Amino acid sequence: MDKEKIIDCERNRLEKITNFRLPHKFMTVGLTVAALSIIMMFVRAFAMGGDTEWLKLLLQKALLVGMLLMSVSRDKEEDELTIKLRMQSYGWAFIVGVVYALVMPYVEFGVSNVVHSGGETYKDLGDFQVLLFMLMVQLMCYHTLKRYR
Repeated sequence: MDKEKIIDCERNRLEKITNFRLPHKFMTVGLTVAALSIIMMFVRAFAMGGDTEWLKLLLQKALLVGMLLMSVSRDKEEDELTIKLRMQSYGWAFIVGVVYALVMPYVEFGVSNVVHSGGETYKDLGDFQVLLFMLMVQLMCYHTLKRYR
């Protein structure tokens, strides 16, 4: 194989990955999964007693999957502009997510020391909190950019 064929093959693979979108009906599926997860989180917090840590983890993962389905599903009318806006929203979500992951533990540490006036320990963010924040930023940026196009 010559160099151009290898480059074209790699370019085609990357385009397949970056252009991957689920059908529009997955937006409804993702919204339903996310809404049910949030409702069940409230039910678990206020109505259920006992050891339900496994349910908490399951609902967190279901919420992330629902938001991911919403994020990668197509619009009813997908064109070059909506694809560009989606990529911009992913970029913003990544940048804001990294800044959030770097700054938020120190903010939380400072606030907890002021409120409790004791030697609070430094706590790192969990994966759920960072992923949830990044998916929320992506979805909000995309829909805001789409509204003002």
